[in-house]
Amino acid sequence: MSDVKNTDQGDGDEERPVETPDEPGEAKAQLTGRQRLAAGLWPPRASRAQLIVALLLFVLGLGLAIQVRSNSDNSALRGARQEDLVRILDELDSRTKRLEDEKQRLEGQRTELETSSNQAEEARKQTVEKEQQLGILAGTVAAQGPGITLTIGDPKGAVESDKVLDTVQELRAAGAEAIQINDVRVVANTYFSDETGGIGVDGKKVAAPYVFKVIGRPQDLEPALNIPGGVVQTLEKEQATATVARSEKIVVNALRAAKRPDYAQSSPH
Repeated sequence: MSDVKNTDQGDGDEERPVETPDEPGEAKAQLTGRQRLAAGLWPPRASRAQLIVALLLFVLGLGLAIQVRSNSDNSALRGARQEDLVRILDELDSRTKRLEDEKQRLEGQRTELETSSNQAEEARKQTVEKEQQLGILAGTVAAQGPGITLTIGDPKGAVESDKVLDTVQELRAAGAEAIQINDVRVVANTYFSDETGGIGVDGKKVAAPYVFKVIGRPQDLEPALNIPGGVVQTLEKEQATATVARSEKIVVNALRAAKRPDYAQSSPH
């Protein structure tokens, strides 16, 4: 009889081939698409050229952001009306001229003090002049000089306190040195309020017509009120009337009592 090999082992299970691990290349091929993407991105393998390009792109983006912000800051003036731009430019020119005049005046005073044989007398003279100027600004002394008279008629009672305030601010921006409305002196801390049948100026009621006596350079004051979109046009839109008359002598004689400070005292320093 021929020999027969029994392939059964143990309890009769068949022999199974032993599985061997795949090669490294085969394991890599079995990765999912997401895993392959992650493996390609991390850790980063940037070359020097790529880093330079990234830096240049960052600098370019920063420059564009700064340019956009600069353009946004100027958007207010870019969108302004032509008459508003004319008024702003006119105010800037007037202020520049006043500052130049003030600079020349102060330089002249310094020269006088440096060259005067009696410097003490010159200093006293300038002190008196300065006191008069401060008195005019504070409304404690009367003033006269060239200027304009602005008369606002309000037959329909449409002029409110904000329009009067705008008028005063426009006059100050044009170089007004002293202002009087009817019989009330206007100073730095003057306030306006709406009253029945008129306007309140520092708590005192004044009625139309509102007469502004203004001391200043007439060549600056009148154009500032009559520019397109200025005070005169605005008042006319409110169905009010506004007339401006130049004069070589305007008298501002409404006075305010000098107010002594409660706590502040002069200091030698």
